[in-house]
Amino acid sequence: MGFLDKAKKQLSDAVDQHGDKIGDGLDKVAAEADKRTGGKHTDKIEKGVAKAKDGLDKLDGRNDDIPDDK
Repeated sequence: MGFLDKAKKQLSDAVDQHGDKIGDGLDKVAAEADKRTGGKHTDKIEKGVAKAKDGLDKLDGRNDDIPDDK
């Protein structure tokens, strides 16, 4: 198993165990970025967070680790 395979496995395991916390962290970062930009880029920030959550959630081939937006 190569370095990247090991890294992907570790990341996948972390998302499996802590998906809810990762999702909350991404939401907090997005809120702070939106605040600092004065709301000028809200749509882009929301799209980026959604893609990040989706990508992390699908690492193990299932879409079950990070809860959908509230």
